[in-house]
Amino acid sequence: MTRPEPPQGGPPSVLLVDDDDAFRERMARALRDRGFAVATAQDKQAAVTAARASAPHYAVVDMRMPDATGQEVIDALGDVSPATKIVVLTGYGSIASAVEALHKGAVHYLSKPIDADELVATLMKLDGDPPLDGAPAGAGEATPSLARAEWEHIQRVLSDCGGNVSEAARRLAIARRTLQLKLKKYPPKV
Repeated sequence: MTRPEPPQGGPPSVLLVDDDDAFRERMARALRDRGFAVATAQDKQAAVTAARASAPHYAVVDMRMPDATGQEVIDALGDVSPATKIVVLTGYGSIASAVEALHKGAVHYLSKPIDADELVATLMKLDGDPPLDGAPAGAGEATPSLARAEWEHIQRVLSDCGGNVSEAARRLAIARRTLQLKLKKYPPKV
């Protein structure tokens, strides 16, 4: 069986894979308003079915799904549609897993909460495309803040330590309690 390729003509297509119905439908509507052809899926099986029906140019995949991990969804989409560029959405506390997904096939990650303009800017930047109508020019170009860089570094070290807070604190050369307090905070915005 030949693998479908993302459509070359027409609007860029996006497959949104998220189990949060309200978020998924709101984001789909916002992307359609900005000129994208959008398909949605609430779980791994629906995502694979949608990708087989029409290979999307982009897939936006939540890391936490009810029937599979985000990485399993990424792997399945990669098998069905290898040309699809996959962006991972990650919530509080799972940035380390998103970084791991980047090493295994995703091309970018974004943290929730996210708005449609930020997502569109990221998707367009993946191909070096100019923003579509309705997307602000230059959006998503900000350099991450020092607080954000620190948060991401802590998450990577914690992931390298297998989630062991004591070992991560030792490697970061900070007190265990200080690390615990930092981990309770929401990830800083860019």
